[in-house]
Amino acid sequence: MSAAAINITGYHAHIYYDPATREIAARVREGLGAHFEVRLGRWHDKPVGPHPISMYQVAFAVDEFPRVVPWLMLHRERLDVLVHPETGDDVIDHTDHALWLGEKLELNIDALR
Repeated sequence: MSAAAINITGYHAHIYYDPATREIAARVREGLGAHFEVRLGRWHDKPVGPHPISMYQVAFAVDEFPRVVPWLMLHRERLDVLVHPETGDDVIDHTDHALWLGEKLELNIDALR
């Protein structure tokens, strides 16, 4: 598929945490919900899908990207964050199209196939 044919319909940010950083993740979540038009997903206190550790998802529209991502860069409080587009190809979105803030975690891509 050519780059011109790729249609981004939205974005997801996955905020990763562990038991020791859950309170920090809650602060980041509250900030996202207070400042932006986002859909806050459920807390997943155990690995789910391709995600190797606990996380929650934040979904947002294309026009929110230039506001949400810079805010996350400055306010993620050292948590690892995966940001990816929604193009209809989950594997490519979570790999080739992914943007990482903090450490790049090893995802279980087979869960997306």
